[in-house]
Amino acid sequence: MSASRAAPSLPDARVLAVDGLTVTFRREDAAFVAVRDLSFHVDRGETLAIVGESGSGKSVTSLALMRLVEHGGGAIAGGAIALRRRGGAVLDLARATPSTLRTVRGADVAMIFQEPMTSLNPVFTVGDQISEAIALHQHKSAGEARAETLRLLDLVRIPEARRVFARHPHQLSGGMRQRVMIAMALSCRPALLIADEPTTALDVTIQAQILQLIRGLQDEMDMGVIFITHDMGVVAEVADRVLVMYRGEKVEEGACDAIFAAPSHPYTKALLAAVPRLGSMRGTDAPAKFPLLRFDPAAGDALVVAGGDATAASGDAARESVLFVDSDAAAASAASTASTASAASAASAASAASAASAASAAPTACARPAIDAGAPPLLRVRELVTRFPVKSGVFGRVSQYVHAVERVSFELRAGETLALVGESGCGKSTTGRSLLRLVERVSGSIEFEGREIGALKGRELQALRRNIQFIFQDPFASLNPRLTVGFSIMEPLLVHGVASGRQAQARVDWLLERVGLPADAARRYPHEFSGGQRQRIAIARALALNPKVVVADESVSALDVSVQAQIVNLMLDLQRELGVAYLFISHDMAVVERISHRVAVMYLGQIVEIGPRRAVFETPRHPYTKKLMSAVPIADPARRHAPRTLPADELPSPIRALGDEPEVAPLVAVGPAHFVAEHRVGGAY
Repeated sequence: MSASRAAPSLPDARVLAVDGLTVTFRREDAAFVAVRDLSFHVDRGETLAIVGESGSGKSVTSLALMRLVEHGGGAIAGGAIALRRRGGAVLDLARATPSTLRTVRGADVAMIFQEPMTSLNPVFTVGDQISEAIALHQHKSAGEARAETLRLLDLVRIPEARRVFARHPHQLSGGMRQRVMIAMALSCRPALLIADEPTTALDVTIQAQILQLIRGLQDEMDMGVIFITHDMGVVAEVADRVLVMYRGEKVEEGACDAIFAAPSHPYTKALLAAVPRLGSMRGTDAPAKFPLLRFDPAAGDALVVAGGDATAASGDAARESVLFVDSDAAAASAASTASTASAASAASAASAASAASAASAAPTACARPAIDAGAPPLLRVRELVTRFPVKSGVFGRVSQYVHAVERVSFELRAGETLALVGESGCGKSTTGRSLLRLVERVSGSIEFEGREIGALKGRELQALRRNIQFIFQDPFASLNPRLTVGFSIMEPLLVHGVASGRQAQARVDWLLERVGLPADAARRYPHEFSGGQRQRIAIARALALNPKVVVADESVSALDVSVQAQIVNLMLDLQRELGVAYLFISHDMAVVERISHRVAVMYLGQIVEIGPRRAVFETPRHPYTKKLMSAVPIADPARRHAPRTLPADELPSPIRALGDEPEVAPLVAVGPAHFVAEHRVGGAY
């Protein structure tokens, strides 16, 4: 684009004004419009939340503001992006030259990306990457940049900041990588911060602290913030104004309080009705499906409720034309009409939203055979210990260990869901990886169907991995960028000899449909999908072999509430039909409450509370469990200023010197199958 156009003007209080932004992508012989005629503004010290389902154009909008969309095959086809730089000059980013953009990115506009593993350079340490940005934009010496980097790492509550400075991205948990990204984005005190799902990978306690941190820095620096998220609880916590996107267009915009109190567009009402609420399962023992909202063509595209278990009759929620199942093909055909809704539709939507809220408040448990507590467990873990060596010195000798998992024990039966919850770095993911021998344990036993997995080799180990599948936390890093998603899903079918040829292709098409994607998505590559769509692809791949156990590591954390509801319902359907067991690793307490039979709370590699879901959620006994519950954001802006107690001390480090063994508190029974870590002075909490 030409840079010759005169610089646009902005009111003094305005940091960004977007006017008529249109973004297109080339696909074969046609141009697909991903964002159409979008206009909005952000003032100094203001937070604008952009919300919408996966594939609605939220992230494409953020990439267009940074002029990064062009590197992914997109183009800004029209519109202006006026930015007030830190020095006061106004620049049209849509027409800025590459050399100008290099000075703007990081210094005037910074971005927290959705997937930290693919955004951080795997070759350099995280400390060097942050220091480089500080030295480049603030012209500081190497020593000054290092000191500022350590300060920022402490600010985002990374324990052992000096040690983390020297680590590479793959050596950190997903939540810690996200905190590194946040520190990097804030390092140069930008005029505008774009946060694309910045708290997706964070547990609720760290999320609350990071939100508080961003608000504090925003007040201090008078910084404008664009917060892109699918978490309506987070929106209620941070947003001054809300912009709702649907299929590439703005369908509603207004003050946060007004949007939550009286949404006008049917889609906004649907989003708010779909928010999972902590406490919605009170009084029930078994998991329950989420109610879904869908368009009913016979009712003039009004929204109607597809109740939680009403969808089970068809066995396929994706076939119900659910409002939230979005595909690029559907977006292209419907973009021109997405922003209009009749008064009748709005009235029907209000009724549907009320019905959905009622259904959410009084869920109906899924009808499935009772779990036989007397039957042998499918999976038995006893005294599991997994540690990682820390080497130092000239000769690279082991001087310390990261105590990731310490004497963890649990059982999992067919048709059961055990949720592992806890803070980032507490050992949840390492526990899951140990089950597949993706990391080797130090001690303890893991038995699958009565056989110790440590003794399995060759074909027996391959058979184990067919029966225990893993849904990884980062879908972009776990999908091969050189393969079409169809082949990625088909590959396990071919490797294990389950299907081939047309039979395998039919299975791929069926799996894509089950997770709410069109069959023609099989011909596309991972980079052509949004983060939420990639996660659906990863779930389809994990389900391809009909495994007996699925380890779901933050499998729905990257999904908007609507698609999240579909995936949880799908998992419950498959559990009922096939008896599959889930080890559900998550930090989303509202989803955990909905899907799990039992819950295990982990802290610093140890289980501190385990028991039936109802007992743990309704009568939590351990102080850490209570802290997790109190940190869950609530989708109510009126509670934004309610007093909250967040931990101010540094998180304890799991790194210990050789011979320094952590003390593991024994579990004490406090109820039927409900155990809590013993208090250090004796007895239960």
